Amino acid sequence: MRSLFVLFNFVRCIPHIVLFHMHGNKKAIHADAKRWLEVFGQDYGKTYGFVYLLSFYPEFRNLFYYRVGFIRYFFKFLCPELSTLYIHTPVIGEGLFIQHGFSTIINAESIGKNCWINQQVTIGFTNSTDSPTIKDNVTIYAGAKVLGNVTIGSNSVVGANAVVVKDVPENATVVGYAARVIKINGKSVRNVELYN
Repeated sequence: MRSLFVLFNFVRCIPHIVLFHMHGNKKAIHADAKRWLEVFGQDYGKTYGFVYLLSFYPEFRNLFYYRVGFIRYFFKFLCPELSTLYIHTPVIGEGLFIQHGFSTIINAESIGKNCWINQQVTIGFTNSTDSPTIKDNVTIYAGAKVLGNVTIGSNSVVGANAVVVKDVPENATVVGYAARVIKINGKSVRNVELYN
């Protein structure tokens, strides 16, 4: 049934397919699509996989429209984006995955490659200039808040509902309010406080 729906959507998505293959940012769009398909355990070809994601994942549409910039306004009426997912970050590395992007605000200074962001996450400012920097391979679970001029180190995990207002080192797992380190390099540590 899903395959029939995707085939039907090929007609609706022809402008998106053309844009995907011709846009200057197609490398990042392809890397995003590949990552999403890997997460879902799907092994589709480049174009079919792209249409599959547009068909079933409005969060992917938001990311695609972010990648193509202003031209999105001529396309998004065909495949509406998720209205409660906001992406306002100048630089986002390839392979960003957004799971259940409901009520999610992504407003960082920059985000590295292969990051994972869940629903009801807020990444944003504490004043008019201070916003977070998220490095590569960071996972931010549901309900977490990452606020202000902080850096989340590569390969780190921000636990569900954690509130991060201080820098997180590489390879760390942080939880709680205010967030504390509970793992570094996969090994448990006793609630190490974060310092700026």
